[in-house]
Amino acid sequence: MSALGRTGTVSDVAGVAVFLASPEASFVTGQILEASGGYYL
Repeated sequence: MSALGRTGTVSDVAGVAVFLASPEASFVTGQILEASGGYYL
């Protein structure tokens, strides 16, 4: 269980993928975006 109190869904991870493929992420380079819902605190 994560800090959010639930397990992640496909749409949770898809949101990260959509962001990275969007123009808003055009200046993001060399980063690791963890989509774990706070599983590792």
